[in-house]
Amino acid sequence: MNTDDQQADPAPGGGADWSDRLFGGFRKTSERLAGNLAGIVGGGRLTPAQLNDLEDALIMSDLGPRAAARIRDRLAEERFERDADERAIMEVVAREIAEILRPVAKPLDVVAFPRPQVILVIGVNGSGKTTTIAKLAHLFQEQDYSVMLAAGDTFRAAAIGQLAVWADRLGVPLIKGPEGGDPASVVFDAVRAATDTGIDALIVDTAGRLQNKRELMDELAKIRRVLGRLNPEAPHDVVLVLDATNGQNALSQIETFKEVAGVSGLIMTKLDGTARGGILVAAAEQYGLPIHAIGVGEKIDDLRPFNPDLLARVIAGIA
Repeated sequence: MNTDDQQADPAPGGGADWSDRLFGGFRKTSERLAGNLAGIVGGGRLTPAQLNDLEDALIMSDLGPRAAARIRDRLAEERFERDADERAIMEVVAREIAEILRPVAKPLDVVAFPRPQVILVIGVNGSGKTTTIAKLAHLFQEQDYSVMLAAGDTFRAAAIGQLAVWADRLGVPLIKGPEGGDPASVVFDAVRAATDTGIDALIVDTAGRLQNKRELMDELAKIRRVLGRLNPEAPHDVVLVLDATNGQNALSQIETFKEVAGVSGLIMTKLDGTARGGILVAAAEQYGLPIHAIGVGEKIDDLRPFNPDLLARVIAGIA
C-alpha cells in the first residue's frame, strides 16, 4: 500500500498536534533553506552581491526562480534596523512566502447543489493518489459529509483493490467495474448511485498514465461528456496529486495535467519525506492554483488544509 500523504486539521489552522507534524515534516526543508542561506548577513541594507547570493540560495532550496526573484526584490527594499543577521532575513523570507501562499490556501469545500460534488482525482502512478483519495474522504467524513468512491482507474487491478480496502476501512460505498473496463461507465454508474442515495461528495480515482497524453486526454474528455449528461456542473473539481519528493518534476506535471485534464486545484503529498518542501512555494507562485491540502505523515488523518502564515514560518524555520 502506498505510504505517502500528509496534512492539516479540518480548520485551516489545525491544532497543536498538526503543528507538531508540520514542524517535523518540514524539518528537512527548513534545514536545507537555513544551510543555503548560512553566512549571508549584511548591514542596514543588503548589497547586490548579497542579494544575488540569497536569490541563488532560495532557488537551490526549490522555491523556484519566480518566488526567489520576488523574495529578493522584497529583501532589496528592506532597511534593517540593525545588521541583517540570518534571523532577520528569515523573518522577511517568511513574510513573503506567506504572501505567496495566502491566495492559494483554499480547502476543498463541498458546495455543489444539487449533490453530489464530483471530484476527479488525477496524478501519475506512484504519487500517492489512491491513498490521498482515502485521506480526503476521511477529511470530509470529519466534516459530517457522506462520501462515495469510484474506481475509475480500471487499468490497474491493484488500484481497484487498494481503493476497495480503503472504502471498507472508511465504511463508504465504492462503485467499481471490471479491470480493463470503461472508466466513463464506472463514473456514470457512480454519479447515478450517489445522486439516488443523497451522497454529498463523490471522489473519482482516474488513470495515472502520462506515457500517452492523447489517450489520457481522450479518456478524461469522455468522462466529462458522460458527467455532463447527468450534471452539467460536473466535475466540480479536478484535483492533481503531486509527490513533493519529485521536486521540479512536480512542476512539469502541473503543466502537463493542466493541458490534459484542466486541473482546478492541487494536493501535495510526502512533504515529510523530502528536503524539497520549497516546491510548494514554487507551485503557488508559478501557477496560482488552489492548494487544497498538504501531507506530512502516513496516517489517515495526515492530510489537511494549511494555515499559510504558519506554514511560511515553518518552511523558514522560525515558527
